[in-house]
Amino acid sequence: MSSETSRLTEESSRPTEETSRPTATRRQVLAGSGAAVASIAFAGAFSELFAGTAAARGHSGYGPLVPDPDGLLDLPKGFRYRVLSREGDQLRSGEGPVPSNHDGMAAFAGRHGHVRLVRNHENRVTAKRPVPTVEGLTYDPMGKGGCTALELDGRNNVLGERVAIAGTAVNCAGGRTPWNTWLTCEETEDRAGTNGYTKDHGFIFEVDGADPHRTGAVPLTAMGRFQHEAIAIDPKNGIVYETEDAFEKPFGLFYRFLPDKPLGGTGSLRAGGHLEAMRVPGVADLSMVQETGASFEGIEWVPVPDPLAAGTPIRFQDFGPKGITHAQKLEGCYWGGSSVYFVSSFAHSAEGSAADHYGQVWRYEPKRRRLTLVIVFGPGTDVQLPGESPDNICLAADGGLMVCEDGGGAQHVFGLTRRGEVYPMARGRQNIGTPEEPEWGEFAGVTFAPDGGTMYVNCYTPGTTFAVTGPWR
Repeated sequence: MSSETSRLTEESSRPTEETSRPTATRRQVLAGSGAAVASIAFAGAFSELFAGTAAARGHSGYGPLVPDPDGLLDLPKGFRYRVLSREGDQLRSGEGPVPSNHDGMAAFAGRHGHVRLVRNHENRVTAKRPVPTVEGLTYDPMGKGGCTALELDGRNNVLGERVAIAGTAVNCAGGRTPWNTWLTCEETEDRAGTNGYTKDHGFIFEVDGADPHRTGAVPLTAMGRFQHEAIAIDPKNGIVYETEDAFEKPFGLFYRFLPDKPLGGTGSLRAGGHLEAMRVPGVADLSMVQETGASFEGIEWVPVPDPLAAGTPIRFQDFGPKGITHAQKLEGCYWGGSSVYFVSSFAHSAEGSAADHYGQVWRYEPKRRRLTLVIVFGPGTDVQLPGESPDNICLAADGGLMVCEDGGGAQHVFGLTRRGEVYPMARGRQNIGTPEEPEWGEFAGVTFAPDGGTMYVNCYTPGTTFAVTGPWR
């Protein structure tokens, strides 16, 4: 999150006729209010991203965005939002103010039709409002990050808001478990003694939003110490797939964790396991692959020599004469059907990647040990224009996807259908810059209520959590 990202194209023409060929380039124009509308150019078959999900209804959006007179969130006609929480307000628990930098988030079903939200706070040591320290829930008193949990009734009234874990660092994304807890990921590898920390960071922590003291603040050390981004779990065998968003070359790796106690429920991942990194034979850097549909058989999984990175960060470690496969900006990760999907947000050769791209989506099929490049975004014609940098994603109630934008210019939540149609769902209006040099807070943590009737989403800064209701299909 909150990293430099590349821009995609803006244009106001209608989309060209769609073709069924998976390698055809298609440009989908985003309907919007105002003269300028954004577009996303991509090559590949977007329907590939929805394996195992319900069929989308084929709609292409909910109409133009209507400017919000309160200057917070533009939505299509018929939709409305409620502000659930804003940084600086007091937590309902009385533990302190709502922390800064709202990021990854998930929604869980509670009792009596309630909804629980577990929300990351991507706080570094310089964070304006840290996660308050709470006895029994604090890993490192010098860590400013963590998670908060909200309890909502069936009408999205906030019944409670409390600290769920504290003393962690740079909690970016993560993922939910099959037993309905949240795995929050630290996107840092700072050691004790760095930036004032008293403990090593770069771990995954399990968080139970219903009873945080049940999970406490225990690092899942066997899952590796590196710049974690997101996870996805195979619901049949419990294997955990992990992305690494490393900022400098050598870039991150794609991992899998084989737990000793798979699918064992809350706390089972503390039992340990084995961490491995993906090797694509003949491919040292995934950015080298530019053709959608390109597949690689016989994917290898190589044991990580030192998962705790006691002496050397994992991506620098010796994986033998065949090496290991790297990729810049490995971020989103989710399970669909019988495959795991993961995203490389961009690759810049000027920063050390083997080639350039504006975003890749990869599919790994465990049963076939096959990796396929599904989508390639861009290139854009003008990197200064909006419509850029897809980041957080979630499956929507209608079978499509919702995608958070993270980059320069106005920030959006985009919807994507199985047919590759892209439409604007929300636009942020909170200017955190100046009138002369406007800057808008990115969106993050998009997720839906278990019944599909509410979309929850965060504005990263100023930290704000919204509930969006309306005529969802």
